Amino acid sequence: MKFKAICSDVDGTLLNSERDLSPRLKNLIKSLSPEIPVILASSRMPDAMRHLLKDLGRESDPMVAYNGGLVLDGKGEVLESVTIPLVLVKSIIEWTKKAEIHISLFHGEHWYEAKEDYWSKREIQNTKVNPTWMPTTEVLDLWTKDNLGAHKIMVMGESNDISWLFGELHLHHGKELHLYRSKDTYIEIAPRKISKATGLEVLLNARFDFGLEEVIAFGDNYNDIDLLQKVGWGVAVANARPEVKAVANEVTLHHKEDGVAETLSRILESKK
Repeated sequence: MKFKAICSDVDGTLLNSERDLSPRLKNLIKSLSPEIPVILASSRMPDAMRHLLKDLGRESDPMVAYNGGLVLDGKGEVLESVTIPLVLVKSIIEWTKKAEIHISLFHGEHWYEAKEDYWSKREIQNTKVNPTWMPTTEVLDLWTKDNLGAHKIMVMGESNDISWLFGELHLHHGKELHLYRSKDTYIEIAPRKISKATGLEVLLNARFDFGLEEVIAFGDNYNDIDLLQKVGWGVAVANARPEVKAVANEVTLHHKEDGVAETLSRILESKK
């Protein structure tokens, strides 16, 4: 197939078993024409993707952060910003208080953590980003003053507690929120009206002269389904959820076996 852009999820798709970019992938991307943008589309915050784009030699490429809630062009200009309203943020926080659940709050370039514990240390290690340490009440006061909401809320805890919370949030706020169970111990929460596909479409309409049908995209989890369905060629890695594989045009190797690089290499070889 011919494509004019590459769009990829990060965790469980682009990164290898060491949560890093393989040398093969980096060399392959660096061999591509700079006119083919490499667009990272992730639930991650922008800073948790910038070091990856730098390693790929693509510091000036755009990104779709927070599952589509924040879209930045190659110069860092905000093209789209959709947040969870403050009243909903407060409701989610109240629900988390009914069990032993860790909560992380995100807005724009800021990640707020109330305390250093197992969960916050794990995220620092995984994303290579340091949070702003601030009590949750102070974050809410700040956002109230500036009339802000959350681009993403991430809650973490024991599987049983997370299952209970997922059910409650789905029951009470399912029409307003996307609830992504990225792991048994995680829920990533985003506004209902956005997705990686909507974010990518905003980006392409604003900065490029082609549409979703000329993009190849890679993913592994529930929040990638819409993206793989709407692009010209959707690729699921072998470790993807069954629902993701079902909508993909092809299934490549496991992310630990460099699936993204394998498919891109095959396509590029076929063009020679």
